[in-house]
Amino acid sequence: MTVVATPPAPKLELPPLKLGGITVDTPVILAPMAGITNSAFRRLCREYGGGMYVAEMVTSRALVERTPESLRIISHDEDEKVRSVQLYGVDPVTVGAAVRMLVEEDRADHIDLNFGCPVPKVTRRGGGSALPWKIDLFTSIVQTAVKEASKGDIPLTIKMRKGIDEDHLTYLDAGRIARDAGVAAVALHGRTAAQFYSGQADWSAIARLREALPDIPVLGNGDIWSAEDAVRMVRETGVDGVVVGRGCQGRPWLFGDLQAAFEGRDQRHRPGLREVAEGVYRHAELMVETFGNDEYKALREIRKHMAWYFKGYVVGGELRAKLATVPTLEVLREYLNELDMDAPYPGVDSEGPRGRAGSPKKPALPKDWLVSRQLNAEQSADISAAELDVSGG
Repeated sequence: MTVVATPPAPKLELPPLKLGGITVDTPVILAPMAGITNSAFRRLCREYGGGMYVAEMVTSRALVERTPESLRIISHDEDEKVRSVQLYGVDPVTVGAAVRMLVEEDRADHIDLNFGCPVPKVTRRGGGSALPWKIDLFTSIVQTAVKEASKGDIPLTIKMRKGIDEDHLTYLDAGRIARDAGVAAVALHGRTAAQFYSGQADWSAIARLREALPDIPVLGNGDIWSAEDAVRMVRETGVDGVVVGRGCQGRPWLFGDLQAAFEGRDQRHRPGLREVAEGVYRHAELMVETFGNDEYKALREIRKHMAWYFKGYVVGGELRAKLATVPTLEVLREYLNELDMDAPYPGVDSEGPRGRAGSPKKPALPKDWLVSRQLNAEQSADISAAELDVSGG
């Protein structure tokens, strides 16, 4: 991996992140991303830098029912220092049962609750970023989860968005409720559900939450595309750490940059095409291991990463199309060998936003969801049946 120096920067005076009994020396969290942050990708990220690496979101119902996919999602490599799991759910009983399972069976060292997912299949059931609007439901879920997690001294955190839209903001109320319930930290993505991933993240909202919750760690998320972005967020908002999502897609070495920047070192990873190709092949090999040596499934999963890895690099359209349909490791090696391995790092063309931003849209919500901040009788009756039976988001 090519490492180059940038102008020296002063060390960021940010202490290690404390989550209950867990100390994260580099206060950087890999955001859980469905279909992305499996054990293969987490390993790649860990090899570059310090932080805490969260598994893909898993639904409480699927976990309680012990579906094979849910158990795969919460599996961790033996050398993962902190086994971090993110749960999604809309029913306090089911969420509580899922947390109890993780604690009693010693399957996690840290648990995060998802209140930030903007995907319609989640919000239309009242989950994800739609849920904090219902204060009674949100409070019940968080209190129940904290109670169950505390039985094993497992720190529990929450991740949320600003709210449903600019007219229905929830983050300050939700942050205070979570703090009072005993969560170990609160993470805020500075967008509403209506924004999806479009536009700019509102870092001023993150700063307001930091100011409103001086007694627990607050983490910032949104538009961290580089180490310099992370440093700027900390300085502008006062957060105790950052959560990195789409910025590391196709760039697991970003975590090395982040650690260096937080420590005041000027090294940055700027890989040429040969190094990227080697990284892609290693990622694919790890994916095969992750999916139990099912090479077909693993290679199908790696395809989505190709555009991210090769963003900005000179790769012909025909070869890009072939990489997006690669069927086996052997064929992947053949395709990668077609690259100009001596091509250097392309600079800004490979940096900046990546992944699908989507466009602003009216969030899909349950009937009459915005009429009141309390559940009505019909909504209460629907909640237990609203748990998704599949994972992801």
